[in-house]
Amino acid sequence: MQLDVVNNENKKVGSVDVRDEVFGGRVNTDLMWESVVHANAAERRGTHATKNRALVSGSGKKPWRQKGTGRARVGSSRTPLWRHGGTVFGPQPRGYDFKLSKKVERGALRAALAQKMKEGDLIVVDALMADEVKTKAAAELLKRLGVTGKAVLVDVATDEKLSRSVRNIPGVSLVPSTRLTAREVIDARSVVATRGALEKLQEALG
Repeated sequence: MQLDVVNNENKKVGSVDVRDEVFGGRVNTDLMWESVVHANAAERRGTHATKNRALVSGSGKKPWRQKGTGRARVGSSRTPLWRHGGTVFGPQPRGYDFKLSKKVERGALRAALAQKMKEGDLIVVDALMADEVKTKAAAELLKRLGVTGKAVLVDVATDEKLSRSVRNIPGVSLVPSTRLTAREVIDARSVVATRGALEKLQEALG
């Protein structure tokens, strides 16, 4: 399978071969789901905390004697059964991150890119560079390429001027090919990759 390569003016300047054994198979949505869940879990802060009976304020003295009052027996005013008492098994600070094999991550990214190719939302360009740090120029570049909405730009090594130009455009990010994740591809409406970045991805995912 071949994909057209365009320049910054959206004019065809060549083509790039895409191996069917890498991107031509079935789109495994299960792997994509696992990768997205893993990425979301890794970003959870997990700083929630509740006070148990050892942490709430209050005396540990027994409110009244055990027998003879006619009231229910109780040992402390900090009991979870009382108002303002401690919380039983409440959430405590923790990390939600879990281990996901590299094989699953590669398979998820391969499936996400294959889906974008089938839907025609993958644009291959010869280069992603900017002459100056200017958001307007970057927005015009995306407009010429027919990119609207969320987009992820992929290059072998990110151009500093272009990176600073697109960071003020909502939903647009520039990432190196070695740092690209399945969640970024799935979340974007369009994927714009350089010829070199696509070849590097094929080598890594093959």
